[in-house]
Amino acid sequence: MGSAASPEQAAPKAGLIPPRKPAVVRFRWAILAGALAAGVGIGGAIALLRHSSPAITSGTTPPVETWAAGTRRAPAFVLHDETGKVLSLAALHGRPVIVTFIDPLCRDFCPREASVISAAAKAVAPRSPAIVAISVDPWGDTKQNFRADAAHWRLAPQWRWGIGSAAELSPVWRGYGVGVLVTKKRIAGITVREITHTGAAYLIDASGYERALFLYPFKTSDLVDALRALPT
Repeated sequence: MGSAASPEQAAPKAGLIPPRKPAVVRFRWAILAGALAAGVGIGGAIALLRHSSPAITSGTTPPVETWAAGTRRAPAFVLHDETGKVLSLAALHGRPVIVTFIDPLCRDFCPREASVISAAAKAVAPRSPAIVAISVDPWGDTKQNFRADAAHWRLAPQWRWGIGSAAELSPVWRGYGVGVLVTKKRIAGITVREITHTGAAYLIDASGYERALFLYPFKTSDLVDALRALPT
């Protein structure tokens, strides 16, 4: 979760969880509905959802879903990275890819997840995967923020941000079943956005097929095991 101050822009049309992962959808909507029924209000419900996210994988062994080789092609995307270069999933075929969804302004769960992913990638060197972090906060996508994240989050060298406008990013979020909720406030005449989103990371094999889905929190060892299980 993160917030960014910027001139007024249209927020992306988004819900908490699009209906791509039925079991996860039911769990998270149950949390949200229960909070609202108890009179917590939407702000409290979102906070509860955030604080309850570790329970999603409680009692299970990550990843939360796996797929056999060649059965579930990863949704394609074409964006730009933080340097302005074109970034597409197709161009990364031939090596494993971790696709995750991160807020560059986040100061709680996102930095921890980013550190776990980077540590896993380093642990499997020289077979390290490509890492693509699709931004869930286009208003916070600045060179200054990306530099700060690289320094403080201990990002792996192959980490690349997938960025674009809200209109360009929204189809990617939906394609991967990632919910993004933007809450806007006006403070001293400035629009401040708070981002709540699904903490998902997909492991995609060298042929471009999804092989595993992780929902944060997960451990470095969980991701390392999944990476090592991929065929060479």
